[in-house]
Amino acid sequence: MTAPAHRPTTPGTSLERWLLDRLAAYLHRPAETIDPDVPLADYGADSVVALSLCGDLEDEWGVEAEPTLLWDHPTVGRLLAHLPVAHPDAFDGGER
Repeated sequence: MTAPAHRPTTPGTSLERWLLDRLAAYLHRPAETIDPDVPLADYGADSVVALSLCGDLEDEWGVEAEPTLLWDHPTVGRLLAHLPVAHPDAFDGGER
């Protein structure tokens, strides 16, 4: 499953903006209401959201992410800290 088409990603989009927009689409809430320190499960993220996000990371960033990504790094802040370290080539500079 990919995010709804009304949330397109454009070149130059930061990882943080992309991640917040993608999660907002899946969680059906405005991106600005997602606190980077609140567990995504508190917003209703489940295994469907986790698998969808992993697929999106692969499709749009070329990153192979494990399905446990959201459980291992349960907040936006932890994801943003983890992804560039785990995949430095894909997130060099944090932009697409």
